Amino acid sequence: MRLPQSTRWDTALKENHTPDAERIPTMRFAHKLFLSMTILLTLMFASFGIWMLSSDFSSLLDKEIEQGNQGSQMFQFLFEMGYQSTEEYGEDYAVSKTLNGIARNVERDGSHMFVVKSDGTWFYGQEYLEAMGFLEEVGKLTDSLSTANNYGYCIRRINGGYYMFAVAVKDISASRIYLGMCRELTAIYSDRDELVSRYRIALICLLAAGGICIFILAHYITKPIRSLDKLAGKIAEGAYELRSRNGSLDEIGQLARNFNRMADRLVEQMQKKEMEAKQQEDFTAAFAHELKTPLTSIIGYADMLNSMKLTDEECHEAYFYIYSQGKRLESLSHKLLELVSMDKTPLTVKPIPTKKLEENIRSTLRPVWRQRGIKGKVDLEKAVIRGDDELLLSLLYNLLDNAMKALDKGEKSFILMKGSCKDGFYEIKIVDNGRGIPAEEISRITEAFYMVDKSRSRKEGGAGIGMALCQKIILLHNGKLNIESRLGEGTVIKVIFPREDAGRKRRVTASAGGRKAARREKPCENESEAEREKGSVPGGDAADENSAFNGTEEFRERGAV
Repeated sequence: MRLPQSTRWDTALKENHTPDAERIPTMRFAHKLFLSMTILLTLMFASFGIWMLSSDFSSLLDKEIEQGNQGSQMFQFLFEMGYQSTEEYGEDYAVSKTLNGIARNVERDGSHMFVVKSDGTWFYGQEYLEAMGFLEEVGKLTDSLSTANNYGYCIRRINGGYYMFAVAVKDISASRIYLGMCRELTAIYSDRDELVSRYRIALICLLAAGGICIFILAHYITKPIRSLDKLAGKIAEGAYELRSRNGSLDEIGQLARNFNRMADRLVEQMQKKEMEAKQQEDFTAAFAHELKTPLTSIIGYADMLNSMKLTDEECHEAYFYIYSQGKRLESLSHKLLELVSMDKTPLTVKPIPTKKLEENIRSTLRPVWRQRGIKGKVDLEKAVIRGDDELLLSLLYNLLDNAMKALDKGEKSFILMKGSCKDGFYEIKIVDNGRGIPAEEISRITEAFYMVDKSRSRKEGGAGIGMALCQKIILLHNGKLNIESRLGEGTVIKVIFPREDAGRKRRVTASAGGRKAARREKPCENESEAEREKGSVPGGDAADENSAFNGTEEFRERGAV
C-alpha cells in the first residue's frame, strides 16, 4: 500500500533517513567564510607582491638602461673627438687609433664596445661577440637602423644570461659605421628571481598563518549561527520552550531576538489552534449531547404513545414532555442561528439613551424577580451609547438571566445592575450573590455550549450558548467584558462601551459656555431620589452587607430592593 506523502516523510525521519534535498553535499557557512577570506587574502598579497616586485625590477632595469644609453652616448662622443683629431691620417688608421685610445675608458664598467662597417668590416669587438654568440642579435639590430633612425637598443636573453645591446649609426667620410655597446644585465634578473622565490615562501607562510587565524575566526563568528541552527532543530523536534540566549547587539543578536519572537508567535499560534480545535471538539460533542437528550425524550414518549395504552393523564404528560423538549430544540436552533448569523448581519448602530434600556429591563424583570423572591435593582446613569438596541437588550437579558440561574432560593438572593460614566466610556456592572464561578472556569465561560454546572443549567433550560452570544455582541460594539467571581460568594460582571456623548461633552466643556453644557450632560447628578427608587423592585429590604465581597465597591453600591 502506498503511503501518503506526509506519512512517508515522517517514516523516513523516524528511520533516520535524510530527504534528498538534505543528502546533497553542501559546504558549511564557516568553511565558505574561511575559503572566501583565504582566497581574498591570497589575491591581495599576491597582487601587492607582484606590484611591488614589478615596480622595483622596472626601476632597476630603467636605471641600467639609462646607464647603458649614457655609456653609448659617451662612446659616441669620445669616438667623434678622437676620429676628428686623427682623420688626416686616413679613415682606417683614425678609427683604429681612436678605438684603442678610448677602449679603456668605455669598458671599465664591464661593458664591451664593438664597431663594424656597413660593408661588414670589423674594427673592434668581433672576437668577443663571436665567443658569446651575439653576432646574430647584433646583425638584426644594425639591419633595423637607418639614417632617420640612427640609434637603437634591445635586451635579449642569450645562453641563460640577459644582455643589452645599444647601436648608433655614424657616417664618416664616404663610409657608414655602427658604434655599439654590450652591457650585461643578468644580475638584476637574478636578483628579481631570487626576490620572487623569497616572496613566494613568505606568502605561503603568511597564508598558512592567516588561514589558521581565519579558520578559528570563522568558527567563532559562526558559533551563534550554529547554536541557532541546533536550537531550531530542537524546536522542530518539539522542545517549544527553548529560546536563544544570544544577547549581542549585532545582526546575529538581532536575528536571535527575531527568532525568539517568531518562536513565541508560533507557539502562541499553535496553542491557539489547539485551543480552537479543543473548543470545536467540545462544541461538537456538546451540540450532539444537547440534541441527544431532548430527542431521546421525544422518541421515548412518542413510542409510548404509539405502542402502549395510556390514561388521559399519562397521555397529557407525554404530550407535555414532547412539546417542552421540542420547544427546547427550537430555542437551541434559534440561538445557534443567531450565533452563526450575527457576524453576517449588518449592525444597526444608533444613539441609545441608557434610561431607555433601564426602563425596558425594569418593566420586563420586575414581575419575574417578584415571583422568584429576588431582591433586584436596576440603576443606569443617564448617558448615550451607540449600538443596536435589540442586541444590547439581548446582551443584558442574557447576563441577568445567568445571574438569576446562579442564585439559590432564599430571602437573601439579590441582583444589582448599575451603569456609570467612566471618562469617555460607559460601564455596566451586574452583581449577584449566587454560587460563583471557579477561577479556572472563567476563561472558558464564553465558549459555546460550555456550562459550569451542566445538570443545573439544563434543569434551568440553558444550553450554554448565552455567554457566547454576549461575547459576540460586546465585540460587535467595540466593548470589553470583565468577569470577577468567588465560589459561594457571588459574581461581578463588567461590560464597558464607548459613549456617544463623550466626544461632544469634551468639545462643549472646552468652549466658552462649557460649564453649563457639562452640567446638562450630567443629568444623573441632578436626578431625584424618587426617580432613582424606580429602579428597585417594590417590597424589598436592604441587601445583606455580610454576604460575599462585603466591603467592596460593588456590594457597597447595591441599593435596597
